[in-house]
Amino acid sequence: MTAATNAPSCSRRRARFGVRLGLVALAIGACSAFGAPAHARGPDGIADVAEKVIDAVVNISTSQNVEAKGGGSNSMPQLPPGSPFEEFFDDFFKNRRGPGGGSKGGENNAPRKTNSLGSGFIIDTAGVVVTNNHVIADADEIHVILNDGTKIKAELVGVDKKTDLAVLRIKPTKPLVAVKFGDSDKLRLGDWVVAIGNPFSLGGTVTAGIVSAKNRDISSGPYDSYIQTDASINRGNSGGPLFNLDGDVIGVNTLIISPSGGSIGIGFAVPSKTVVGVVDQLRQFGELRRGWLGVRIQSVTDEIAESLNIKPARGALVAGVDDKGPAKPAGIEPGDVVVKFDGKDVKDPKDLSRVVADTAVGKEVDVVIIRKGKEEIKKVTLGRLQDPDKVQAAVKTDEPAPEKPVTQKALGLDLATLSKDLRTRYKIKDSVKGVVVTNVDTNSDAADKRLSAGDVIVEVAQEAVSSGADIQKRVDQLKKDGKKSVLLLVSNGEGELRFVALSVQ
Repeated sequence: MTAATNAPSCSRRRARFGVRLGLVALAIGACSAFGAPAHARGPDGIADVAEKVIDAVVNISTSQNVEAKGGGSNSMPQLPPGSPFEEFFDDFFKNRRGPGGGSKGGENNAPRKTNSLGSGFIIDTAGVVVTNNHVIADADEIHVILNDGTKIKAELVGVDKKTDLAVLRIKPTKPLVAVKFGDSDKLRLGDWVVAIGNPFSLGGTVTAGIVSAKNRDISSGPYDSYIQTDASINRGNSGGPLFNLDGDVIGVNTLIISPSGGSIGIGFAVPSKTVVGVVDQLRQFGELRRGWLGVRIQSVTDEIAESLNIKPARGALVAGVDDKGPAKPAGIEPGDVVVKFDGKDVKDPKDLSRVVADTAVGKEVDVVIIRKGKEEIKKVTLGRLQDPDKVQAAVKTDEPAPEKPVTQKALGLDLATLSKDLRTRYKIKDSVKGVVVTNVDTNSDAADKRLSAGDVIVEVAQEAVSSGADIQKRVDQLKKDGKKSVLLLVSNGEGELRFVALSVQ
């Protein structure tokens, strides 16, 4: 009886205790969702960083006179996409009626002024400002707007299109706040960063995130090595600084990937290591003076590495040497693979492009190459890279009908000894020597590697060839030696060389 009467009482107590535990768990869950400690949302130092540097971040305002396209006084001013004023002006100008308005036909084709806005930051209290080149490109007037609203006309010091950087100078009317550069090489994945800029023309805006990736190559230029971050970067942030938690600039916000035009957490900043070198030269010379090696390079694929006895595949393969470049007198030749430059390892062609460009003009450096499976050191005195503004686009011409092979077929190619008729047919310069390709088997490895009629095979396995028989002989020997692929040095009609590895199986 006692046991019977006590049992329900005990069960009720356990039930009430279980409810209390459930409530405690619910409360903890609610706290996790709505009242997480500060370190779970981000570091406490973000506000301190923002307060310390905000006055050094500026807005960049540009104006440009452009030819009106029939818009007259009814033309809508050009606003940054996503601007909060875009909808207002759209309604105002499209619905406007009156003298000179669209309904009256009073069009005015006189040039009109367009405006755009971006971001920048002060690096010297004397009035030196850094931004992106695309923010100020083609501008007739540039103004820097300080955080307190002061607007000052700016002078363009210099630009570098390849890294999309520009330096401006203003004459301050009062003391300025400047920021300094940090070391972007010390960044680690997951480090917190702070972006400040002028998104959608809203003015100084602070966002925070982490370093998502380093040395990111997105094929936007020859020296790509971006910091990727998920800190919100939007249109108008271009040219603004990316800070570490010490308040040092470790990048310049430049690009975003976004289908909508707004931030989806994939933004890119030029690392401070690159920015410092570019800014120093722009301040000193007003232009970039990059080192020049005088070679054309390409990637070392696994097939090419196997053909050259390089393990593992690495480095930059020299496909051509400029006759007037520094590499020629140093003894660097097509087929050499550069694996180290001035003490720095070269993993791929991009590495070599960056390190050469960053090296002082006139400096003598050691270049480590692999030639026929053995390392050699070449001493090169760097020249200066010429940077013409206009690059001639390649002109596409109709490919002539393939000529019937004169000698024989090898590697899925129809091959012919070069003759005057074939040079004329395929527009091959007299300086180009070798065996011309007259047709390519569409199901061959050669077709996959984009060989085409009119290409000239100059070397096979780093030995010159002059006939289809030469090529077949070398291919047969490689098969006997157990090689899986053969390395061809191929020229186009203009004499531009590249290496192609083809399977011999």
